[in-house]
Parts: sequence; C-alpha cells; structure tokens
Amino acid sequence: MTEQEYMLKRESYRKKALSLMESGVNFVDLDSVYIDDEVQIGKGTFVGPCVTLEGSTFIGENCAIYQNTRIVDSKIASGTTVQSSVILSSEVGENTSVGPFAYIRPGSKIGNDCKVGDFVEVKNSTMGDGTKSAHLTYIGDADLGKNINLGCGVVFVNYDGSNKHRSTVGDGAFIGCNSNIVSPVEIGKGAYIAAGTTVTEDVPDDAMAIGRSKQENKQNWSKEKGLYRK
Repeated sequence: MTEQEYMLKRESYRKKALSLMESGVNFVDLDSVYIDDEVQIGKGTFVGPCVTLEGSTFIGENCAIYQNTRIVDSKIASGTTVQSSVILSSEVGENTSVGPFAYIRPGSKIGNDCKVGDFVEVKNSTMGDGTKSAHLTYIGDADLGKNINLGCGVVFVNYDGSNKHRSTVGDGAFIGCNSNIVSPVEIGKGAYIAAGTTVTEDVPDDAMAIGRSKQENKQNWSKEKGLYRK
C-alpha cells in the first residue's frame, strides 16, 4: 500500500466513524477504529479503541463493543457486549455477553441472554437462549438447546481424523467441567454429565452420565518411592 492509499483509507475510516457518531454511536477515539462503509451500527452503541468492523456487519442498539475486537460479516443484536474477541460470519442474539478472548467462527448462531466467555471457541454451532459457557471450552459442530450450562474445559470432539461429526444437547442440560463429548452423540433434555466424563453414547432425558475411572489412593506411595518432601 502506498502512502497515498494509506491516507485515503484512513480518511475513509474517519469519515465513516464521524457519520456513525452523528447518528448516535459513541466512540472513545475516532482515529483508532476501522469500520468498513457497509457496516451498520445502532443508536446508543459504544465502540472502544482498536476495534475492526468489516464487511456487511450489523450491530444493534445499545451494544458495547470493547477494545481489540474484530467482527466480520456478522450480526450482533441489541444490548449485547463483546470484549476483546473475534466474530466471523455468525449471529449473536440480544443481551448476550461475548469474551474476553472468545472466538466465534463461521456458521455459528448464538441466542439471546447467552454467555460465550473467556477462551471459549464456537465453530459452526448453535446455542439456544440462556445457554452459557463461561470459560475454556470448545463447541464445534454442535446444536445446543436453551438454558444449558457448560463447565470449564468442556470439549466437543467433532473430528475423527477423517470426518467431522455433529452432536446435540437438549434444553436444560448440565455439562460438568472437563467433559469430552465425542461426536456424534445426543444428550437429552435435563441430562447431567458428571465432571471429567467422556461421553461416547447417547444420554437419555433427565439421566446422569458418569464415564471416568474410580479414584484409588495408594497410601505412602511417594514416601516409599523416595519422592516425599517435607
């Protein structure tokens, strides 16, 4: 890019930001946002510094798009907050919280009143209204119903080395921490998955699945091995 091309691009970004500000969008720094001409943003939305909005992105009213966020060809409904995250070719519903450091990949649809928390990755998946994944989770090729809670460290194991597979989780299910959902499986409504479980078979409605080895404590093991530390 030549210096002249750079200056023209910078002027285009600033002109777009000024236009949005005049229509009721709030900015911290007009010179630190990068917004394409096609982008639409509703009244009352806040846009922080170092935000990049690309393509045919639409952001509703009274949203908060905080610093270091990139959104491409996506729709963000009113009242939603996005912090330091990347959203690509996806939809996010109303009053939902995304980030910090979340990654929503193409083909995903997040419902209303959801949470996609820190270091959560969503790929080609759906999350029903009220479903929450607070941190450190991978949701790949899955359809999640409403009001589901996913604990820390949940992984949807969607790739067998050759093909991608899809799983479903029913409304009101609870997925405990560090669980592996080996696709394709169906987890029923109201089902509970105990922490540390690897799910390889369908789980019926209202059932609890436990798939882990029983704990065994070997007394004085470290002392006998000469590993004991005072």
